[in-house]
Amino acid sequence: MVQRQIPKPAELAELMRFKTPTFNPTDRRLEKALTIADLRAIAKRRTPKAPFDYTEGSAEGEISLKRARQAFQDIEFHPSILRNVPVVDTTRQVLGGPSALPFGIAPTGFTRMMQTEGEVAGAGAAGAAGIPFTLSTLGTTSIEDVRKANPVGRNWFQLYVMREREISYELARRAAAAGFDTLFFTVDTPVAGARHRDKRNGFSIPPQLTPGTVINALPRPAWWINFLTTPKLEFASLSSTGGTVGELLDSAMDPTISFDDLDIIRGIWPGKIVVKGVQTVADAKLLADRGVDGIVLSNHGGRQLDRAPIPFHLLPDVAREVGSDLEVHLDTGIMSGADIVASIALGARFTLIGRAYLYGLMAGGRRGVDKTIEILRTEIVRTMKLLEVASLDELGPQHVTQLARLTPIARGVTDAAAAAASAKPTVVRTPRAAAPRKAPVKK
Repeated sequence: MVQRQIPKPAELAELMRFKTPTFNPTDRRLEKALTIADLRAIAKRRTPKAPFDYTEGSAEGEISLKRARQAFQDIEFHPSILRNVPVVDTTRQVLGGPSALPFGIAPTGFTRMMQTEGEVAGAGAAGAAGIPFTLSTLGTTSIEDVRKANPVGRNWFQLYVMREREISYELARRAAAAGFDTLFFTVDTPVAGARHRDKRNGFSIPPQLTPGTVINALPRPAWWINFLTTPKLEFASLSSTGGTVGELLDSAMDPTISFDDLDIIRGIWPGKIVVKGVQTVADAKLLADRGVDGIVLSNHGGRQLDRAPIPFHLLPDVAREVGSDLEVHLDTGIMSGADIVASIALGARFTLIGRAYLYGLMAGGRRGVDKTIEILRTEIVRTMKLLEVASLDELGPQHVTQLARLTPIARGVTDAAAAAASAKPTVVRTPRAAAPRKAPVKK
């Protein structure tokens, strides 16, 4: 028989402790978000279709992005035990300076279109968190205003080489004068990718209103109030505006970009230089021979060439080949702290988040970006403690296995052939001995 009794008032009082209500609606929304996926759901409810689709979408059939996301899901972690790790160190020295976490904010264009605080929110949040912020050539806040928003933190600048080269040169000089310490020389956008969502939505700056646009905006008045009562939306670092995303990129970018342009920009830029958009081991070797400070393995978030290589799959080979010569960074598909930990374990020095940052921005402006960083920090720390590593330097390939889903039948071009077909490097690299292959295990 269960013994029963009349509840005592003191015991009832302990059970009836109500949570203090949150009255600020933005804080109330954000405190319910536990993951980046939660922030995405909030962002979708609050943002009109055109800017949300610009953030969410990628090129053509959007296969590259799906594969990149799947690659992070197709891993297996291997934790150690009994290592005594009550505290973990998430700091990283990257490109000559500190970062409190192993990720920074990637360059994103049109950012004030997603939410009116735009790059100011991103730069301010990054500075407060002690991580780098990267401004895009197609940003909607000027180089100088980003510096004001993040006066003591690390600011990086992403550069497109345009048909009118002097525009690019002047942007590099402005960023250097504003104290930006690193330049991302972007090489994967000779022309615009086929971003069908943007074409269908008429996505442009300024927005093109259609009956569908108006109907979609009706349940999202806060976005329109912000848009209509804040300064004109334009590409703050460029003089020309207007047109769809593809039209702008086609007019601004140049398919004749070459290693000569890289050399010219290196002559202009006084800080660290990183080549963004590397997608083969052969090109990583060429850039290591040319003495750049780092590379970003990236397929532009799947927004350029659909079915492009998966950066996370390239990572182990590239890190093994050139990781001792330059810093290897990674973006595309990162949606959790576990994704970041896996990337560091497989050889990345650093990672960049784009969509995850924009989801937070759309969900709650500056506080939403703070929430993005908080979520990722919590996930990184938890994953490291579960793996029982005390620092990022303790992470290694022994902690992660990439599970096979896509297996190539045959390669169209070998790395050696690709290297021979490319421009010859300034310094000839001594060929490295190939790693011995393990004999297949007979079952």
